Amino acid sequence: MWQSNSHLSDQQLLLDVEGELSAHDAKQVRAHLEACWKCRTRRQELESAIADFIRVHEREMDVELPPIAGPRALLKAHLAQHAAAAPDRPSLWFAGTRGFAWALGGAACGLLVLGLWLGRSGVTRPRSRPPAAVVSIPDSRLTPGAALLVSRPAVCSQTNTNNKTVPIVLQRRVFEEYGIAGAEPRAYEVDYLITPALGGADDIHNLWPHSYSATVWNAQVKDALENRLRQMVCDGSLDLTEAQQEIATNWIAAYKKYFHTDKPLSDH
Repeated sequence: MWQSNSHLSDQQLLLDVEGELSAHDAKQVRAHLEACWKCRTRRQELESAIADFIRVHEREMDVELPPIAGPRALLKAHLAQHAAAAPDRPSLWFAGTRGFAWALGGAACGLLVLGLWLGRSGVTRPRSRPPAAVVSIPDSRLTPGAALLVSRPAVCSQTNTNNKTVPIVLQRRVFEEYGIAGAEPRAYEVDYLITPALGGADDIHNLWPHSYSATVWNAQVKDALENRLRQMVCDGSLDLTEAQQEIATNWIAAYKKYFHTDKPLSDH
């Protein structure tokens, strides 16, 4: 599941929090947590973040959802009017279908209320993904970025700063998530959003298909940014966490900021 000298990824910790690990993996996670205070701390942070989100979500629901009494009374009135206008039917049929009518009406009202709440609360609904051939910045829903809990000295002591090769099976999963399962793999780098040279994790939430040539903001340009940020982190002019956040939020904006240009330089 992981190497003995590494830390647990956020995905592994979240699966543990949700109780979705297999018995074998859960046992390994528990053994690792007992010996690693960094991972125990990170797990507590994730649990706290989930709890905070749930509390905020519940408060917003309480404010946004309208009282049930009004819609229920309106539904009753419409059903009564419909029943009065409808021709007489055997009492047994009406008794059997009345529960169905209430259930159907209640479901319709529930869907209406939910739709109104989603529209007003700004909850993001699935949208069509842009063609991956022109994707310069990953879909944040699929690739928010993931980093290990590592220190600046640990990052800067690495001698090999090249990105690790992503296994073929994981590459296929990334292509499938981005809706391009039949794409030519050689046209893309399955790229780390936060490079391992800056503490990025081997996690599917940190990977996306980055075109080599379909856009000027291609994988080679991002490689140059990764090298620049690592250099700045290691010479003490940039905080490691800040570097991770900037490259994960919008790496193109970070490139423009640290190379002082609005377009990629030609010497990469």
